[in-house]
Amino acid sequence: MPKVRITKEFNFEMAHALYGYDGPCKHIHGHSYMLAVTLIGEILKDETHPKNGMVIDFGDIKQMVNELIINPLDHSLMLNANSPHKDLIEASHLGHQKQVLVNYQPTCENMVVDFAKTLINYLPPGLRLHHLLLRETPTSYAEWFAEDNK
Repeated sequence: MPKVRITKEFNFEMAHALYGYDGPCKHIHGHSYMLAVTLIGEILKDETHPKNGMVIDFGDIKQMVNELIINPLDHSLMLNANSPHKDLIEASHLGHQKQVLVNYQPTCENMVVDFAKTLINYLPPGLRLHHLLLRETPTSYAEWFAEDNK
């Protein structure tokens, strides 16, 4: 059976800071991110099934990615849990804001790897994550490919 790749794109707004970085991104700042999720699988061939002709319903991809990635991160501040940035936020009485603490430097590269690890665990049988593209700015992005991570 032929394999088909399908892609769904998502947008979210998020701030972060890169602790220890030697440029302006060491300060808290935000981006308008775009995440493209590409799955690969076989087309369902069952005329009695409501998803006949699909690899997966785009709505199912939307629900999964929104629940696991977009909703938790949209309009949040992502910080390395081991950096003093989180203490600064707490001391400034902004602790009630939507914060996401991670155990890595919150770069585009580390985020796309984290997203891949998360999504792989929730894919329905017969589907594989082919690749992710996380665009941080109109001209800068990171990609994760399954074939590079075997």
